[in-house]
Amino acid sequence: MYFLTGLRISPASPAQLQNRTVNAPLLRYIDALRTHGHRAARIDPLDLLQREEVAALNPRRYGLLDDEQKYDVNGIVWTSPVGAGSGTKDEWTLGEITQHLRSIYVGRIAYEYMHSPSKTERLWFSHLLESQPPSNVKMSKDQKTRIYSLLAQSETFDQFLQLKFPNLKRYGLEGGESMLPALDVLFAAAARAGVEDIILAMPHRGRLNLLTDLLKFPHAALFHKIKGGADIPEHLGASGDVISHLVASPRLQYEGAPNSVKVSLLPNPSHLEAVNPIALGKTRAKQFALLKDLLQAGTPLNQCFPGDKVLSVQLHGDASFTGQGVVMESLGLSNLPHFTVGGTVHIVVNNGIGYTTPASGAHSGLYSSDIGKMINAPILHVNGDHPEDVARAIEVAFKYRTHFRKDIIVDLLVYRRWGHNELDEPSFTQPLMYEKIRSRRSVPSLYEEQLISDGTMSHEEAATMRSSYKAKLASELSAADSYDPVSHAVSMLQEQWKGLVWPADDNAVRDPETGVDREVLLRVGRASVSVSEGFEIHPRLQRHVSSRLRALDKGEGLDWATAEALAFGSLMLEGYDIRISGQDVGRGTFSQRHAMLVDQNTEDVIVPLNAGLDSTGRLELANSSLSEMAVLGYEYGVSWERPDILPIWEAQFGDFFNGAQVIIDTFVSSAETKWLKQSGIVLLLPHGLDGAGPEHSSSRIERMLQLTNDRYGPDETTAGNVNMHIVYPTTPAQYFHLLRRQMLRNFRKPLVVASPKGLLRLPAAASSMTSMEPGARFEPVLGDSLTDKASVQRVVMLSGKLYYDLVKERQQRQVNSVAFIRIEELCPFPFESLRLILEQYSNAKEFVWLQEEPQNQGAWTHVASRIDVVLQSIKDDWRVSYAGRRMDSVPAPGISQVYRLQQQRVIDSAFVS
Repeated sequence: MYFLTGLRISPASPAQLQNRTVNAPLLRYIDALRTHGHRAARIDPLDLLQREEVAALNPRRYGLLDDEQKYDVNGIVWTSPVGAGSGTKDEWTLGEITQHLRSIYVGRIAYEYMHSPSKTERLWFSHLLESQPPSNVKMSKDQKTRIYSLLAQSETFDQFLQLKFPNLKRYGLEGGESMLPALDVLFAAAARAGVEDIILAMPHRGRLNLLTDLLKFPHAALFHKIKGGADIPEHLGASGDVISHLVASPRLQYEGAPNSVKVSLLPNPSHLEAVNPIALGKTRAKQFALLKDLLQAGTPLNQCFPGDKVLSVQLHGDASFTGQGVVMESLGLSNLPHFTVGGTVHIVVNNGIGYTTPASGAHSGLYSSDIGKMINAPILHVNGDHPEDVARAIEVAFKYRTHFRKDIIVDLLVYRRWGHNELDEPSFTQPLMYEKIRSRRSVPSLYEEQLISDGTMSHEEAATMRSSYKAKLASELSAADSYDPVSHAVSMLQEQWKGLVWPADDNAVRDPETGVDREVLLRVGRASVSVSEGFEIHPRLQRHVSSRLRALDKGEGLDWATAEALAFGSLMLEGYDIRISGQDVGRGTFSQRHAMLVDQNTEDVIVPLNAGLDSTGRLELANSSLSEMAVLGYEYGVSWERPDILPIWEAQFGDFFNGAQVIIDTFVSSAETKWLKQSGIVLLLPHGLDGAGPEHSSSRIERMLQLTNDRYGPDETTAGNVNMHIVYPTTPAQYFHLLRRQMLRNFRKPLVVASPKGLLRLPAAASSMTSMEPGARFEPVLGDSLTDKASVQRVVMLSGKLYYDLVKERQQRQVNSVAFIRIEELCPFPFESLRLILEQYSNAKEFVWLQEEPQNQGAWTHVASRIDVVLQSIKDDWRVSYAGRRMDSVPAPGISQVYRLQQQRVIDSAFVS
């Protein structure tokens, strides 16, 4: 924004290369300053960093003994137009070289970029920094005044809240006020570069300052919330969240920018850093929606790049940045196909302490930002006591991100004037640190003194700026009691969400028509296995292709993968995009999907549905890194941004979701209730006991069900508006309708599918084309095929693959007195559908819930009381009992013989008490 111009680096000439060889000792010294200068830089405002003498920075170590010795620096040092006060010249003394480079690398900004394996990036940085030393950088009065106004407002705001609400945990910014001008400079630079949307993720510290001072959040709304008032209209049925999770999405206008820039601060939980992958997913989804529009408008593909119009910005705390695994997982996605967003600017607001843990106990490296080196990200450390240096560091960071479209980290070293919150006493554990903090002047005061000293402003002007802002705060506080959240509420259902409704709305369509004409199904099915001439697929996949085509022609025997392909393709023809990610999703963990095919000679990859269907919708198969939390969070972020995309995360095995439990607990299951954020995310969790041992058997259905707000009776007000749907389908057709229902409803809800392993190719579980055609729908309960209902004495209710084992056993035993009822949708519980089926068994004497999971797991604890409600609505004395495995600490045994014995007992219990 303030300092830098565009750069073009030319290759070194032969003369320059020869000069480098002659001056090899000098080059080693210069590279040492570039590499190790950060270790001696004055970046810590409290001067607590242990800074030992850095021997590598001494020129004598390289045999450079005479400071007056002149050297030809052409091609070695990128000099400024006026180099070290000596004019434009090729020959510099050793002293001038040292002075020039130390002013850059051993100042209040420390640069770490020499670890990059890319010579181009190293040259880019050295050219940028060494041709624009700090002495050449000048700021205008307006720029300085803007910085001061943000610092002063932040300090005045914190002091006002402390005075008016002394018992409030506000997580103020005192000591870290430079965060605000840092973001202001970044937003301005982005806007001037043509960025239209900034997706911002941050934790709680300084959030209220940012909201009110930069993001236009109404002060009256904040004071209304602090006083206990609702910030979400009551009729929308949300419970809201604490003040440190509030959000805003204003449009900011900056001078010189072609358009305003929209900054979307995302809601987040208190689990620090969990919001990072959500921000990445939302950023990519927005980018690709814009990209799709550009391509449809005729813009060449080579002129459309990720990051052109959308920027991801993430703020972090120092302790959480190094301590939370999701940071590593999210950084690991940064340069991967299907996940890159064109570079994120990370700002670590580094207080030097995490709650009460000092830096020495919070990270093992020299800096908390060292984790960024896993992706070779450049790292800029800057002293937060000097806002102008902070602004320069941000400018450098944004230029790098824009040029290389890669992540970069700004480590903003500040301090925390109070404890973890304003009610803590930090000197219990950090007495020396807080002795220093309490004896020093604030960052705004220091900068105010500097501006008065250099004539930028007067004492009176500074005092007026503070007093006028304080008066505004007092006025807004007076207006807080009459603040009406209804008139100021901003609905999510705008822009790309326009036309959808809230799930509790009377106009919500919960059971849309999901069947598809046979001609379309045939077209999609054939396209799903079509390849161009000369494309050689694996010989074993010829059977996959021929089996699918044969089933399509017969209209019978459609397996799970075929039904999925039919759902995907039919939605694509209707204009929806599909994105499915996870480990091995292209092929499928169980080698069942084969939605992408690989040429056996060239390893070229095609996605047949994209190549073979003339559709506006696209299928994106994102084979992911070995991550659960970040990847699920990423797809969840996609779902926030685009209601016209079907976002699916498939766990390699169902229990792998436990690595993403934080995302499920704090986002998937609760975001609508807390923040009025709808999501159509689909979780595919392969489930079923099959002798694989304690892991890989259970998707922990019990955990998912416990997270729901499912009603206990058919007449309760939450009917149809549960927080998420939990299903355990047993036929491909059921799965087909579920996927289509996700998109064809006029609202969005998360869907958790206990998906199959053993049923993927089971002939008995196959579906017909008829069951997917118009008039067919997802059935929450599937009745038994027995025609003689009057003879049934025992009704067994269950979910999942066990049904097929039971039917087979019933045939072998030649028993017709036991009926099997499949509850396919566990939440919302299908009271009415189940009642209509159970009424048919008026002569039954026993009603049993049977499951293969242990009694303390599976669906039993969720369904028991609800089934009783249904039974008693038919006959007062009807009750359900349990059959299946007894309680256990693991989902399944690890000894195959034990498993087989247990499984047979489960099957036997379906027929005898």
